[in-house]
Amino acid sequence: MKTVLEIYNTMSRSRETFESRDGNVVKMFTCGPSVYRRPHIGNYRTFVWEDLLQRYLKYLGYRVERLINLTDIEDKALAEAHRLDQDVGRLTSEVVERFFEECRLLRIELPETIPRSSTSVDQAVELIRVLLEKGFAYRYRGDIYFDPLKYEGFGRLFGLDMTRWPAGKRRFKRDTYRGTRWNLGDFILWHGAGKEVGPVWDTEIGKGRPAWNIQDPAMITKHLGFSIDICCGGIDNLYRHHDYNLAVVEAASGVQFARFWVHGEHLLCRGRKMSKSLGNIVYLEDLVGGGRTADHVRFFLLYGHHRRRMNLTPAAFEKAAARLDELRGLLRRVLSDEGAPDRSMTSTVDPIETLEKDFERSMNDDLDARSAVDSLVHHLRSIELMRRSGSPGAPPVGNLKDALTRIDDVLQVLF
Repeated sequence: MKTVLEIYNTMSRSRETFESRDGNVVKMFTCGPSVYRRPHIGNYRTFVWEDLLQRYLKYLGYRVERLINLTDIEDKALAEAHRLDQDVGRLTSEVVERFFEECRLLRIELPETIPRSSTSVDQAVELIRVLLEKGFAYRYRGDIYFDPLKYEGFGRLFGLDMTRWPAGKRRFKRDTYRGTRWNLGDFILWHGAGKEVGPVWDTEIGKGRPAWNIQDPAMITKHLGFSIDICCGGIDNLYRHHDYNLAVVEAASGVQFARFWVHGEHLLCRGRKMSKSLGNIVYLEDLVGGGRTADHVRFFLLYGHHRRRMNLTPAAFEKAAARLDELRGLLRRVLSDEGAPDRSMTSTVDPIETLEKDFERSMNDDLDARSAVDSLVHHLRSIELMRRSGSPGAPPVGNLKDALTRIDDVLQVLF
């Protein structure tokens, strides 16, 4: 590896030097969308910084085995399909196609194979069977629940105060609950077949469907195994979801699930969290047009640290878009043959090497893409001045373009 990446690990609440379990291979899970409704620009903020992380790991020489999933049979998807009097498969497939297209526009690299909850029921059943056998799960009125008190260390990712846990038995039957709050009680793994609308599978643990709380563990363990390097997601996943995943996988396997947990903060809209009830949800096409493209949107989303909240306002977006236009204009000038240096001239300082080192220094600093871009602008301006002055230190155009192409394999905004 060329350099050392330090990244904030939510589990330890500290920055740590990244090391993979298996030398050159990184197993990385990134929570995909629930496809009962199309993703908004706040969702894409998460997908963009996860893409940035994956691309930078590849830049460092790692082979990244990434999994992103599609949640298509949770309660909300079934309720939305019922509300629209539409087949849930058709509803979610239309959302998935739009998601793929918008990822393409935002230059988000997706794995070739993307599992869905509905294609991973077999693994969900196997996990539940093991959890029942080990005593972590139990049956109740046709459903199957996980008892967090049976798993030592439950809630440690969030930092849950287990002294608040109720003395009496409480069960939470729904897949998800509104708001970022904790449900202090047992969570559901399997919805037994009953009067609910939706698909039903006939399995060795009975007829029914997997609950949301077992779907991610099923897809992860089926495609990446029981031990991975990085688990990513939005900050909302710290409430319930990721601790549920952690408990389920480790209870079933008995080994550490993820070494690093990386979470990104919200993208606010005019100072408030995006919400359908507030009417402030913004979609990709709302920002594209009038000279602004999906590239401007990607730049806006990465030109802010993933662990800090961002506020989407017209002024903020225009400022970021102008910054990208400035950067691209600078690139065109320094990559033109006009004013190219005399190759016979030499210099003891290599501006390309300095440019690359500063890019890596910023990215190694907990994926500080903003500083990486700013340092890039600084060095390109210096190179432009060298060209104008005829300095022997100005690098050849071809070498500079090669370096910038390597950098843009990470940023995906320069060319």
